[in-house]
Amino acid sequence: MLASGFAAATVITDIKHLFHIQLVPHIWRYKQFWRLLIWQSCYNSSSELLFGVMTLYNLRIIERLWGSRKFASFLLATILPTLLIPPILLILLRPITFSALNVLPAGPTPLTFALLAQYHATIPYIYEYRLLLSSSSTDTLTLSDKSLVYLSAAQLALSSLPGSLISAAAGWLIGVAWRRDLGPELWTTWRIPAWINGGKQGLGGDFEQLQRQVEREGRGTGIEVVNREAESIQRHRR
Repeated sequence: MLASGFAAATVITDIKHLFHIQLVPHIWRYKQFWRLLIWQSCYNSSSELLFGVMTLYNLRIIERLWGSRKFASFLLATILPTLLIPPILLILLRPITFSALNVLPAGPTPLTFALLAQYHATIPYIYEYRLLLSSSSTDTLTLSDKSLVYLSAAQLALSSLPGSLISAAAGWLIGVAWRRDLGPELWTTWRIPAWINGGKQGLGGDFEQLQRQVEREGRGTGIEVVNREAESIQRHRR
C-alpha cells in the first residue's frame, strides 16, 4: 500500500523523471549522484508497480519463515549493494554495447530479486501440475505452485529491457552471495538489535546463534548440530 501510494504521488506531482538513472546525461554530464540513492524508491509505470507488488506479496512468506528481526536485517544488509551494484554494472557494460546500455529504470527490482533468491532456496513447492501443449499427451509442461511467483518476477525483469534485466540479475546475485556467505562475515551475520522489533536479548541471541549454525552446517543432521550448540552454550554459561 505504501509503495502504491508513493507511486501514485509521483504521478500526481509529476516527479517520475527524478527517479530513473541515465548515465548520460544524469551522471556524466549533470553529476546527479543523488539518483544513486533514490532510484529504488518507486516504479514509474503502473504495470511495473502491479507485478512488483504481486511478487513482494508472495515473498512475504520469507518473513514468516525467518522472523521479523532476520528479515529486517537482510533488507538493511542488502539495500546498499542493490543500490550501487546495478549502476556499476551499467557503467561497465555500456562501452561494450557501444553506449546502447544507458538507462536504469526506477524501482526496487534488485531488492525484490535478492528476496526471490531466498524464496527459491528455502521454500519447497507443495504440488506440481502439467499443462498440455498439444493434442499429444507427451507434449506437456510441468509447473508447480511456485511458478506464478516466478512468472510475475520474470515480467518485472523484462518490463524495461535491458535495464530491468540488469537490475534483476544483480539483485539475484546479491541474494545468492548473501545466502552463501560470499562476502564479509559481518554482512551475513549482522542482526538488528532485538529491542527494535520488541524482542529481548539473552535467550533470543542464543536461538539466533543456533539458527545460523543449523543453516550453515554442511555435515550431520540439524538435530545433531542443535545438540552440539546447546551443549556448548550450557558449558559457556557455567
